[in-house]
Amino acid sequence: MSGTITAGVDGTDHSLAAAVWAAAEARRRGAALRLVHAWTWHPLDLPIEADAGTQERWAHDLLRAAESRVTAAEPGLPVSAHVLPDDAVPALVAETRRTGLLVLGSRGHGALVGYLVGSVALHVLRQAESPVVLVRDPGEGSASDEVVVGVDDVTEEGDRVLEFAFEAARARGARLRAVRAWSLPPVFAWSPGSLRLADEAGGLEPLEKRRLAEALRPWRQVYPDVTVAEHVEMGSGAEVLLSTGGRAGLLVVGRRTARRRVGHVTHAVLHHASCPVAVVPHP
Repeated sequence: MSGTITAGVDGTDHSLAAAVWAAAEARRRGAALRLVHAWTWHPLDLPIEADAGTQERWAHDLLRAAESRVTAAEPGLPVSAHVLPDDAVPALVAETRRTGLLVLGSRGHGALVGYLVGSVALHVLRQAESPVVLVRDPGEGSASDEVVVGVDDVTEEGDRVLEFAFEAARARGARLRAVRAWSLPPVFAWSPGSLRLADEAGGLEPLEKRRLAEALRPWRQVYPDVTVAEHVEMGSGAEVLLSTGGRAGLLVVGRRTARRRVGHVTHAVLHHASCPVAVVPHP
C-alpha cells in the first residue's frame, strides 16, 4: 500500500465520518492523510447568484473544516488538503491511481430496510484501481474490532483481497475471520473429477474448508502475528457475510476488475453492513 490514504469530503456528516476514519487508519499504518474535494464551476440554481469565486471559497472552507476535524481527532498526523478541478467521479477515480486507499462516506439508512450508497461512490467503486472503503454515518458503530474477509476466489487472483485483509488486521492488532460460503451445485455441473475430490474430502463442506485453509496458508506464513479464524458455511455469499461480519470492525470483499461492475454479493454488503466495508479490486 502507498504511504498515503485519501479521503473524499463534501462537507456532509457522512464524509466527515469517513475523513475521521481515514485519519485513524493512517495513524495505524504510519501513513499520511490526503483530504480531497472535487470541484469545478457550474452555475447554481439559487435565489442568490454564486459565482465561480464564491463556489471555490466554499470548496476550500469545507476542506479546512474537515482538516480541523481530523487533526483534532489525530494530533500530529501529516495531513494535506486539495481541491481537485474536476467532477467528482473522474477526480476520485484518478485519486485511486495515486493513493494506497481511498475512503468515502455512505449515506446511512434509506427509505427501505438497509442503507444507501450514493451514485458517486458506486461509479468510483466500479472503476477504482486501489482499495476503496465506504464508511457509515456517525453513530453506526461496529460491534467488534475483528476484520472479516469474504474469500470467494481461492486462486492466486484473490490474493490482493487476502493481503489487504491481513494487513488491516495486523495494523489493528485484531483477529481476522476468513469467511467462505458454499452451496450445492447443480447436478449437471459435476464432473467425475469433482465427484472424486468431494468423496476424498469426506463431503462438500470439508472440501470447502480444505480449499479455504489452502488459500490462507501462504498468508499465515507472511503474517504469523495475525490470529485467524476460519468460517465455512452453507448459504448465499451475501447472507453468510452479513450474518458473520455485518458489525465487524472492517468487512473486506473483492471486486473483479475485468467486469467494471460491483458483483451482487459486494452490492448487498455495501447496502446492508453497518460497519466500514473495503472493496479491493483484483484481476
